[in-house]
Amino acid sequence: MKAIILAGGLGTRLRSVVHDIPKSMADINGRPFLEYQVDGLITQGIEELILSVGYKSEVIMDHFGDLYKHTPIRYVMEEEPLGTGGAIMKSLDTVNDDTIYVFNGDSIFIVSLKEMMDQHLKSASDATLALKPMKDFFRYGQVIIDKESKVVDFLEKQPCSEGLINGGIYLINVPKLKSIPFPEKFSIERDYFEKHLNKHHINGHLSDGYFLDIGIPTDYEKAQKEFPSLFYDK
Repeated sequence: MKAIILAGGLGTRLRSVVHDIPKSMADINGRPFLEYQVDGLITQGIEELILSVGYKSEVIMDHFGDLYKHTPIRYVMEEEPLGTGGAIMKSLDTVNDDTIYVFNGDSIFIVSLKEMMDQHLKSASDATLALKPMKDFFRYGQVIIDKESKVVDFLEKQPCSEGLINGGIYLINVPKLKSIPFPEKFSIERDYFEKHLNKHHINGHLSDGYFLDIGIPTDYEKAQKEFPSLFYDK
């Protein structure tokens, strides 16, 4: 059980409340946001972490080191932003696994990783996306699935009364992803999931677990209020 965490974000929209550190290291009641996520993954059995880092990478590396709570951590440096796809592909150069989890480093989504893996393997998916049912949203695009949980469409961001959103957790079939000649910089969401939807089997795993993306100041403040009662002790 290995996982890549995309933690190289600049956090431009959070600059008014988070200064001079990566977005994933934003302080939530005395602990970095990323620490809540890493603790949760270790609790669920992730045995090794690959952190894709870029902006102010030393802040992350100094905090977690090479071994955090008995879990090995390796770092893959983005010298310049490569997009989510480029960052994943560069990280995959360091692993030999056929299947790997990928997490966005600026969002928390509580999902059973075992259940997600079981569904991924049972459906023989090329990629499985964790999907969150949500009501009255406009910040996220909508993901459409069929009765067998196969993703059949992605809709652009627009006001929506009810639907499924991409929760930022992926299970990737590594050989299938590597079989496509992507450029160095690309988006895993747009250039793989969306563009190859009819060629590859993209599956959706539904979970109604807690979800929060700290990308904007209002949700960053929401994390300050909600995390202490929801997440893991040190």
